[in-house]
Parts: sequence; C-alpha cells; structure tokens
Amino acid sequence: MKALVFHGEGKKAWQDVPDPGVEDPGDAVIRVDAVTICGTDLHILKGDVPEVTPGTVLGHEAVGEVVETGGDVRSVRPGDRVLVSCITACGRCRFCRENRFGQCRGGGGWILGHMIDGTQAEYVRVPFADLSVHPLPNSVNSEDAVLLADIFPTAYEVGVLSGHVGPGDTIVVVGAGPIGLATVATACLYTPRRVIAVDIAPSRLESARVVGADVTVGADEGPEALVDDLTDGLGADVVVEAVGIPETFEQCARMVRPGGRVANVGVHGKPATLHLESLWSKDVTITTGLVDTFSTPLLLEMMVAGRLPAAPALVTHRFTLPQMEEAYDVFSRATDTGALKVVIGAPTHDAVSPTS
Repeated sequence: MKALVFHGEGKKAWQDVPDPGVEDPGDAVIRVDAVTICGTDLHILKGDVPEVTPGTVLGHEAVGEVVETGGDVRSVRPGDRVLVSCITACGRCRFCRENRFGQCRGGGGWILGHMIDGTQAEYVRVPFADLSVHPLPNSVNSEDAVLLADIFPTAYEVGVLSGHVGPGDTIVVVGAGPIGLATVATACLYTPRRVIAVDIAPSRLESARVVGADVTVGADEGPEALVDDLTDGLGADVVVEAVGIPETFEQCARMVRPGGRVANVGVHGKPATLHLESLWSKDVTITTGLVDTFSTPLLLEMMVAGRLPAAPALVTHRFTLPQMEEAYDVFSRATDTGALKVVIGAPTHDAVSPTS
C-alpha cells in the first residue's frame, strides 16, 4: 500500500510500505476513506516531537471501513464504517479507568502516527479497537466525521471543559486555526456572554465569526487593550491558547482576570515564560493537557443533531490520497493558502450532514 512516511526533520514521502495486519486480538485494520492533517504533524516534521522515529507513517485522524479484526474485538466487524480516534485506549490501566485515555499506560494514548504507524495511508492498524474506533451513523458523512477524530474533542476537553467555561463568561480564544475554531464553537454551547477570537489572518477571523465568535481582532490590532475595554479592565474569565508559541501563551496570561483560567491547547516546541512575578497573587488557574477523547460519543450525537459546525465551515481544501504531499504543502502554508482543515481521500458515503 501507499502511505505518508516521516524520514526525519523536514523530510517525508508518499511511498510504498507493507500492508498492516492484525498483530493482537484487540486490533482492527481499517481501509482509510478520509484522512486529514493536524498541526501536530507539522510539529513532527519540524523536529518538535523527537520520539517519532524515521520510517513512521504519520497521521492520527481518519474515517474508514473495517476490513479485518482480531478475535477479541466485539464492538465492530468487517464492513462497518468507523471513526478512528486520535487517542487509543487500553481500557484497563489506572488512567483509562478514569477516562483519561490520553495518559494510557497500557500501550495506548497518542500512539498513531507517533509511536506506531498512523492513518495517512491506504490502510491502518488500530490497537484496542473496541475503545478506539467509533461506529458512524448513516447521517454523518466522512468529511464531517473526520472533524471528530481530534479537533472537536481536543477543543472541547482541553479548552472548554478544562477552562470551566460557563454561562455569562467572557472567553478569549487566541489562534483561530482548526482547534481554535472548534473551541469557539464548543464554547458557544455554554452560553457565554461573549467569545473573542484573536488571529493574525483575516480569513480565519471571518471563519471564527461563522462558527460563533461575537468579536474578532487581529493579533496586531491590540487584542489585550480590546479585552481590557470589553471587561472594564477586569480581564477575561477564560483564555484559551490555541497556537503553541511562547508569545501567545504569555499574552494569554496577561489577558486573564484575577481568579480566571488559562487553558493551554497549543502544542509547544519551545519554552514559554511563566511570569509568576505578576501572576502569583491573581489566583489564576493554568491547565495543560492531551485530549482524552472521552467526549467523542457525545460530540458525535451533537453533530447528528446539527449543533456543531461541520465540513462546510471548517474544510477548505480537498485532495485524493495520491495528492498527500500537495495537501501537506497547502496546509503548511496556511497563511498564504487560507487552509483550515484539509480532507484527503474520496468520501465513500453519500449522506448529507445536518448542517451542510
């Protein structure tokens, strides 16, 4: 089969690799019908995730059809159309028992495209399939479903839930890429007073308005002063960092009110300064986290009900699997191309999303 293989910092190739097969009784092999690229994949290519070894197939988000299962798999069978979660869960370790699947110590966690071969391929082996793939209803098409593999659960769990977003809150989301936009959308489920989106790209700010932001501001247009004005100098109740660079993390810490929450979602490849000299007396809570994907079934129900924005709002580019390297080029130059989420692979389902 063909797959997108990591060959060291800055190097990748769409090439022939051996077909995956069942290696453990809990495995499922999935034929990939739709896959996408995550900002984390770009971090890997930049060398920010050194544990990814050359020769690894990248990718951790996909929709496809089960073609083979191990003898212990009970929740899916060949022919089922499924969502492949970005997180794999053994279901037995301490953390899995606490629904903290991202911290799995039984061989799961974030392993696809990280510790084992991932989803940017024609086929992928998924360990612990009973807890790591989700059967899809006919009403959700592949382009919409792939958004539930990572960006929606990450935004919801690591941004909205960790930030304790509540009714009447003022929320600032710094970074209006796919994760930031999903954070805006899921924060709106909690009827905040206002949601403010900050980004450098006007096209992304427009997308933020489409998915529910009340106020948008360019990163070079004084977002801190705007937040100060809108909150009578108090600061935001919740600030979500969705970029992953030191400057934006430090900016988030400056915009939060005393007693407020900073939820870091961005993947950081460099140290950021924690200014305790100004934060120590403000009762500020700062959270970090890797997504657990415990919310995926709920979010799938929300998408079926039309309560989440789907592909028309978030998918900007479409490619076939042989165009994988072109898709990476477009996604990596998002400032120039306007790319948000890119979907790669021919959809195999003709259903229409409730929000399409």
